[in-house]
Amino acid sequence: MSVSRRLDELRHPEVEAYIEDAETPTALIPVGTTEQHGDHLAMGTDAFIPTEICERIAEDTEALVGPPINYGASDMHAGYEGITYLTYRTLATVVNDIAYSLAESGFQDIVFISGHLTNDWAAKVGANQASHALPEEHYVYAFPYWDALSSEDMEEYLSFDAGWHANIGETAAVMAIDEGLVDLENTSFDDPDLPDDIENPGALLDHLLIGKGAFYRVSETGVWGDPSEATADLGEEYFENITHAVAELINTFQDVREEVYQRQRPNRAQKDW
Repeated sequence: MSVSRRLDELRHPEVEAYIEDAETPTALIPVGTTEQHGDHLAMGTDAFIPTEICERIAEDTEALVGPPINYGASDMHAGYEGITYLTYRTLATVVNDIAYSLAESGFQDIVFISGHLTNDWAAKVGANQASHALPEEHYVYAFPYWDALSSEDMEEYLSFDAGWHANIGETAAVMAIDEGLVDLENTSFDDPDLPDDIENPGALLDHLLIGKGAFYRVSETGVWGDPSEATADLGEEYFENITHAVAELINTFQDVREEVYQRQRPNRAQKDW
């Protein structure tokens, strides 16, 4: 096989050889958005980061990386100019169809790795739908890349202290990919005033970000946090932590699932195309 692990860059015989030789043929699918990230950060941030993660971990997970889904469930950004979004139902259907077709064509594991919070809600529905139609040797699942992080790493990257959107973490990560996508001279700071005296303030995010224009109502700048101290070196440090954690999560699931699952799946009707 050529050096590339991008499915769209390989010739068909190379894909055939990968499917034949891999112990667990695995496809990694980045799920992103095209939405505002303040005045300083590229609109494709939520696609660039998970794509970079997938490409960096492809060898360690013995996987191929499919083309990213660049449009996502980002209706909460409606109100800012140039926003594009899919409905949750549409994104779930896209995930379902991609997963089913990849499984049908030889992949055993299909993993959707999201770079946008609410993408994950739809992606999990689509993954679940696909799993209902596929034989039990196939595994389809979805998660946002930060779910693999430790609480300490999460605190530095995405949190109430670090910020939740276009913050220092996302800005530094994009700088590590391509500094030309970031204009630090146009950074702004926004820190929406949320109560911190409840048991889990982070749980408020799910409620705040539901509905069209929800984030638009929260932030005038389109930023949540202070990105001004971001650097490419810091972004590279974040990527080292993130890629290790995501690869470890995928590999561990493949290693332990046959022992953890005690019984076979219940019988399921096959999907009729």
